Amino acid sequence: MLTLKVDHDIELRLLQIQDSSQLFQLVDNNREHLKKWLPWVDNIYSPLQYHSIIPSWLKQFADHNGFHAGIHYKNKLAGVISLHSIDWHNKQTSIGYYLGQGFEGKGLMTKSVHAVLNYIFFHLHLHRAEIRCGEFNMKSRAIPERLGFKREGLIRDGEYLYDHYHDLIIYGILYNEWLQRKYTY
Repeated sequence: MLTLKVDHDIELRLLQIQDSSQLFQLVDNNREHLKKWLPWVDNIYSPLQYHSIIPSWLKQFADHNGFHAGIHYKNKLAGVISLHSIDWHNKQTSIGYYLGQGFEGKGLMTKSVHAVLNYIFFHLHLHRAEIRCGEFNMKSRAIPERLGFKREGLIRDGEYLYDHYHDLIIYGILYNEWLQRKYTY
């Protein structure tokens, strides 16, 4: 099982069936906040839905094709961080994440992405990581910018959000760039 200790307050743990209710509450309590940028929020209407979703996430991890981990802050589920899938041939992956609104501004996501990048580059030995953010999602974009990712491009109408398309910014970082990064929180 994947568990990454980020610091004394933050731990990343693979999501399990027993997390279903807490995960649903996180989404439900932050529905309006999350649906500004996540197209799946309105499709989650019961904690029981996670009883079929979480096993597929655990299989994804067992198949060495990514993961979905809860971001636990002081033992409370604050958000989720994921590797969407892993392209082993090209040694690259894509990171996704979200936080409950009450957990923003504490550095949780920057520290969590930092820990995941160490896992990607030093444990999985991948070459490249990517993050895609809504063009106007400045809080999300601040994470890769703070961590030394390079802005690589724009995907016009890259994602459909309920009633409209929006553009996505692609950020990437390479193994050798991560090694050279002088990172401080």
